[in-house]
Amino acid sequence: MKKVLNRSLLTWLLAIAFFAGLGYFTVRLVTNASDWAQMPMNAHLSASGLGQAGTIYDRNGIVLAESVDGERVYNTDPRIRAAVLHTVGDDSSSIATSIQSVYRNELVGYNFLLGLGLPESFRNTSDVTLTIDANACAAAYDVMAANGYKGAVVVYNYKTGEIICKVSTPTYDPYDPPKIVEGDDTYEGVFLDKVLSAAYPPGSTFKLVTAAAAIESIPNADDRLLFCEGSSIIGGEYVTCVEPHSEIDMTQAMAVSCNVYFAELAAELGPDVMTRYANDFGFNKLFTLGSVDIKRSSYDVSKADKAALAWSGVGQYTDLANPLHMAMISSAIANGGSPTKPYMIKDVSSFFHFGELSAGTSGQSGEKMMKSSTANKLADMMRYTVTDHYGDGTFGDLHVAAKTGTAEVGDGTEDGWIIGFVTDSDCPLAFAVCIENGGFGISSAAPVAKAALEASAYSVRGY
Repeated sequence: MKKVLNRSLLTWLLAIAFFAGLGYFTVRLVTNASDWAQMPMNAHLSASGLGQAGTIYDRNGIVLAESVDGERVYNTDPRIRAAVLHTVGDDSSSIATSIQSVYRNELVGYNFLLGLGLPESFRNTSDVTLTIDANACAAAYDVMAANGYKGAVVVYNYKTGEIICKVSTPTYDPYDPPKIVEGDDTYEGVFLDKVLSAAYPPGSTFKLVTAAAAIESIPNADDRLLFCEGSSIIGGEYVTCVEPHSEIDMTQAMAVSCNVYFAELAAELGPDVMTRYANDFGFNKLFTLGSVDIKRSSYDVSKADKAALAWSGVGQYTDLANPLHMAMISSAIANGGSPTKPYMIKDVSSFFHFGELSAGTSGQSGEKMMKSSTANKLADMMRYTVTDHYGDGTFGDLHVAAKTGTAEVGDGTEDGWIIGFVTDSDCPLAFAVCIENGGFGISSAAPVAKAALEASAYSVRGY
């Protein structure tokens, strides 16, 4: 009797395990079938799947990619093809975050039951309209290409969230993919969309975070005067400036980018306060663009001594920032403390649609980063930085509030940054530009920002 009972129990256990495994397999099949079908090692799809895919348009109806006679063709302008490569993608899945990689099953009309076996006329392919302006992307790319710059450019509407301009370099023509040779760094990082998937030392652009922490934690911090002799010993180490700045307050310190001023503030605030405000500003948090994860910006002073903490307050030490995230910080300052969530898919057109591809939500607000009063003070400082230090003509006819940064990378080179926003009410644009090995941001990043902003302003204003 006992033996029969044991056999029955074992049979039941095996049956339960079998049906549990079958259920797990079924769930995995239903939820991941399209992903498996779209994997790069699927030679059939990689080679010919896009030949019947839907069309991708920019915000103005310019064709960025379409299928003609079974072949995938791209915009006729080679500048536009190169400028939007990381956004649109090419025939392969090498650029993992591109529209043609992430949403390939929607574009080609993948069917769960029949896979790609349906005739072309029966496939539920989707046409996708993006928020980007192809000509604005090309304008930014032109300046990057003319100077041989590598880096990232992003401009988005801080009221609606629409990304207008998005460029990552190095890039290539999708009709002529690069032949990468070992030891040749010309195409280093070419398959990485640096707007979404890269993070750089933020340099002096991080002083906005330190300033916010001080304004909200230290009474009358923005009125505090400090005499900068060009260097200061903090925690037994020198913190240096490019030049002595004499007696300055916070607004003036922001304009001349005084390291001593903000390093002293960071050391006074301490690691807990600095970390809390960095987190409030979105560092160490995961943001997404549609279904794509954005590279996390990071701030960690848990093991920093006083000197390292001071340097973290000016955007050095181990600080890292993602370009799109920095544009979101600019958006938050422009919007009184809360960023507008960026999006890039404007419209999806198909007979019926199931899946994760959906149009973005206009004007959706993100988590509050700072008090409204703090945002207004930072906005005034950034505007003063342009009018008093950079010069209003830096951005043509646009009225801009901005902060540059020059970030030491650690190998003797420096990345150039500029972030900010347009204050003109009819042109609500937030932006971030990072140029690898660009040196001073005002020299390298600002001209790229000018080209991107002017072209984006034309797109937003319609004239």
